[in-house]
Amino acid sequence: MFKRILIANRGEIALRIMRACHEMDIETVAIYSTEDRNSLHVRLATESICIGPGKPSESYLSIPKIINAALLTKAEAIHPGYGFLSENEEFVDLVNQCDMVFIGPSKESMSLMGNKSRARQLMLENDIPIVPGSEGSVEDIGELKTICRDIGYPVILKASAGGGGRGMRIVHKEEELEREFLNSKSESNACFGDDNIYVEKYIINPRHIEVQILADKFGSIVHLGERDCSIQRRHQKVLEESPSPRLGESLRQELGAISIRIAELAEYTNAGTVEFIVDDAGRYYFLEMNTRLQVEHTITEMVTGIDIVKEQIRIANDMKLSHRQEDICLRGHSIQCRINGENIFNDFLPTSGRIGDIHIPGGFNIRFDSYIGDNYDISPYYDSMIGKLIVKGENRLEAIKKMRVALEELSIGGIDTNIELHYGILHDFDFVKGNYNTSFLEQKLSGEFKDFYLEMENHYGTEY
Repeated sequence: MFKRILIANRGEIALRIMRACHEMDIETVAIYSTEDRNSLHVRLATESICIGPGKPSESYLSIPKIINAALLTKAEAIHPGYGFLSENEEFVDLVNQCDMVFIGPSKESMSLMGNKSRARQLMLENDIPIVPGSEGSVEDIGELKTICRDIGYPVILKASAGGGGRGMRIVHKEEELEREFLNSKSESNACFGDDNIYVEKYIINPRHIEVQILADKFGSIVHLGERDCSIQRRHQKVLEESPSPRLGESLRQELGAISIRIAELAEYTNAGTVEFIVDDAGRYYFLEMNTRLQVEHTITEMVTGIDIVKEQIRIANDMKLSHRQEDICLRGHSIQCRINGENIFNDFLPTSGRIGDIHIPGGFNIRFDSYIGDNYDISPYYDSMIGKLIVKGENRLEAIKKMRVALEELSIGGIDTNIELHYGILHDFDFVKGNYNTSFLEQKLSGEFKDFYLEMENHYGTEY
């Protein structure tokens, strides 16, 4: 087993990985920016090393600085977490060249599945359902117009090299196409250093379903069930749950089997997530494969009892999977709320500043993954997510009730958060009935749901 792992990340995911390492008797190296010098992951690591100023491009995205830090501290492996360099092929290559292990898939698998256009082509060649669209990247506006006329509007433009909603543009008519195409290319280039764009038919009001897979280096691949990630705002996930309230066992098994097939085609190892959209008729389409750990891996851990981070480390250390497919079953229901520092009453403007008093909820099957503490300064340099509140119930209704109570108890002073938004979602009739899709939150925020959480704010105040 590895003796020392460098964690190339920050915040709650750095702590999550660190705790798994320490439970496995593995020493950890924390990297940090000057903004994060007082962060909890720095204090809890076996060793820590500053790699630059707060700006991510000069610290957490600096490949030479991270590689040097790993070499200086004699790390044997690097875990990237998610975000930052977690899906950067150059980073993987340099880690391996320096005789260290990258805890994730191979450079080749990452390159294949990380490029959305190439991944779509692979699915086409193997008769795996995909949303109609271009076979690869589209450079010419004339070609783009022809494709869009063939598949019909609305369409969605996507960045070939990215994800997380960056570069996405929904186009409803041809007059908007050229403008949105240029905007999409510009944003993609700014976010990923690659302006290649592909186009798909926009499926109206689908569910966003993803399947967690684990694959070792001995040819064993398992799936750990699905997560429903349809509660989104501007293509950014807000709340996730497992299992999906709208998938029957037959479709669940079919998506699991096809996810394993996709991992085989990509010769994939380590943890990954295959994402699908599912329409009202139960038809599913491959969307993309995320070649890293997901933010929402927590709910899969809750319902399967499998520590995904530990499995990642075992696989990277040339060990076999700890579980066979027949041993894996989903027990109970889990929900995760992403707690963000943002003002939900001011167009979700990200907030930064000093945290005041905090109270974290506790109790049976309640988990809060975070890095914040009293008087901790939230930096404007990084993502607005400051924590993840996760619960598990014996069934979905119990999980909903447990999350409501946990949200009532969760208190974070000093900055604006989206706690009230989640509280509104958990009390919404359609959500409780499981009647929602990817447009649910946008529709609710523009209608009756907006009134609901405004009433909550007026009744309880911002610190209810």
